[in-house]
Order: sequence, then structure tokens, then C-alpha cells
Amino acid sequence: MLESHYYKELIEAGCDEAGRGCLAGSVYAAAVILPSDYDNPELNDSKKLSEKKRYALREQIKHDALAWAVGIVTPEEIDKIKTLRGELPLEVQDLEDEVAGLSTRIEKIKAEIEELRSNIATKKIEIEAAKNSVEKYKSQQDNVRNNREYDVLTKEIEFQSLEIELCEKRIKEYTATEKAKNEEIAQSNEALEERKKDLDAKKAELEEIVSETKQEEEKLREKAKVLETTIEPRLLQAFKRIRKNSRNGLGIVYVQRDACGGCFNKIPPQKQLDIRMRKKIIVCEYCGRIMIDPELAGVVSEQHLESVKK
Repeated sequence: MLESHYYKELIEAGCDEAGRGCLAGSVYAAAVILPSDYDNPELNDSKKLSEKKRYALREQIKHDALAWAVGIVTPEEIDKIKTLRGELPLEVQDLEDEVAGLSTRIEKIKAEIEELRSNIATKKIEIEAAKNSVEKYKSQQDNVRNNREYDVLTKEIEFQSLEIELCEKRIKEYTATEKAKNEEIAQSNEALEERKKDLDAKKAELEEIVSETKQEEEKLREKAKVLETTIEPRLLQAFKRIRKNSRNGLGIVYVQRDACGGCFNKIPPQKQLDIRMRKKIIVCEYCGRIMIDPELAGVVSEQHLESVKK
């Protein structure tokens, strides 16, 4: 006989789970809180009870319980754990690459700005040198002995004046380019901050999903490993191949409304009978998935449930 409670001063809930999970069908979990003084000698190991008795007790428990709940995780939800984790790392990687690309771009623009500033400084030095030359040539003009020397100095002054104008023009171009580069850096920094925020959000989302699903996933994997040891290697390999090639990752599906639960094509009555007999493995001729009857998948049809209650 099972104990009705472990601690009298606490409210306790009895919990259990059942189902084949990612191998076939859904995973079911139930919890129930019974009165502290509750006593029912028939409540024991459910595996020792007949199916009819279990359904009768179910109604009695629902009536007597202070609270009860049943949760279902479908194969699609189980596979979604891997799907969610499979997509988010890619999104995180893309954002990391984008952040790295923007950072590299900003560093490159900064190097270009430094080069522009260096060029501006060089041109300013050249301007000062040209101005000094102009002053020198002008002072020399006062001491020339003939027109030929005067003309030569005049040409030198004109040349140095043109050099000054050219350097000033280059400085204006470099300054305009530097301004454009600074604006580009500002835009890149803004984009970088946005991407970093997106990256932090995606990382937090991924970490949350990993933390929420890690324990559940490990539990399911361990359960799958145990079940795999009971399956013939040839059949297991065939199942994994079918599951890999299936669009939704389901290798085994149960019959739903006289149709395959994977592709939803109608199944002939004789083949449905073969599936219920469970004497051989039946594969859907349309999608190639292994088909089982709902009861084996842990799903009870409404018709079957009504017949059991009667």
C-alpha cells in the first residue's frame, strides 16, 4: 500500500509521467493533491490494475482530489526543443559575425581618419615651407642685379604660391573626407550598439531555453537510450533513417481518423487491422513512417474510452 503522505504539516502532490516521448507518441505527466486523511486501499501500483479499474479510479480521484492536473508534451514539442536550440545558435553566430564585421569596419575607418589627419598636418608643413620660400624670394628681389634674376625669383614666388593654393585645396578635401568618415563612424557605432543589444537579447534567450530544456532533454535522451537497447539494431537503424528523412522529425506516428498521423493519407481497413494486431511493423506507403495504433502511443480514442467506462 502506498503512503498517503510523507509530511503531515505540508501540502503534497503525487506526480508521475508516462509515454514513449520522442520514440513514439506523447509524454504525459499528472499531479494530484488528495486530502491529508484520504484513504483508498485500491490506490496502489497502476500496472497491477486492470484497464477498466484504472478508468474507474480516475473518476473517483478527480472527484475526491483537492486539485489535479494533467500535462501533455507532444513529439512535436519535444523535437521543438532541439529546433529552438538549433536556430538560436545560428542567429547568435550571425549577430556575432555582424558585430565583428562592424567593429573591424570602425577600426578601418579610424585608421583612414588618422591617415587623413597625418596628410593634413603634412600639407600644413608644406604650406609653411612655401610661405617661408615666398618671403625669402621677395627679400632677394630687393637685391637683384638685373631683370633676368628678378624674373627667376618672380617665377619661384608664383610656383610657391601655387603650391600653397594646392595644399590648401588638399586640406579642404581631406577635411571634408574626415568629416564624412566621422559621420560614417557615428552611424557604424549606432548600428554596432543595436547589434550588441540584439546579440545580448538572443544570448539571454538561448541561455534561458538551454536552462529550461537541458534537464528535460537529458531525461528524454536517457530514456531513449534505455529503450534503444530493447530494439533490434536493424530496426533501430531503419527508424533513425526514417526519422532523419522526415520533415517534422517523426519516425513513428499513430493512426488518426483512419489516416497516417504523419502524411494524413487514408489507410485501408485491412492495414489498420494489421496495425492493431501488432504482429509486424507496418510502414506508410506514402511517407515511409512506421505506423502504430493510438493505444500503443499512449493515446486513447473517445470511442475506446466510452466502451471501457461502460
